[in-house]
Amino acid sequence: MAEALDDFLEANGFSTDAYDSPTVPIPFGPWTIPLPSTPGRRALVRFHDLHHVATGYGADYVGEAEIGAWELRAGCDTLAAWLYNGLAVSAGLVLNPLRVWRAFRRARSMRTLYRVGRPYEELLDLRLGELRALIGLEGA
Repeated sequence: MAEALDDFLEANGFSTDAYDSPTVPIPFGPWTIPLPSTPGRRALVRFHDLHHVATGYGADYVGEAEIGAWELRAGCDTLAAWLYNGLAVSAGLVLNPLRVWRAFRRARSMRTLYRVGRPYEELLDLRLGELRALIGLEGA
């Protein structure tokens, strides 16, 4: 998973350095707005990015909405997860409601890494297929 995550981050112009950054750049049309990266967000983002890799959802506006819908249905257990995913889904429902709905439906009977309870570093040692099986994505 570590290599697949690195590939995802590099392809999207991200790095693991952002996981502990005090701010997060949020693109908004032609602007980028630096927002505070709350402790709740910092706790989630590592697992969130692994969800992107496992599901194949992109990191563009609609991809973030898809992963947000997927995470909401598969299981969020913190206010930060509900808030960030809810905001992403709201934007996605305007941009491409069908893709967001499909992502939400796909998450039925799956679970997020937020609820799996395994340390992040341990998850990085898994193969992609093992991680997908862990969250119920194998065969989905």
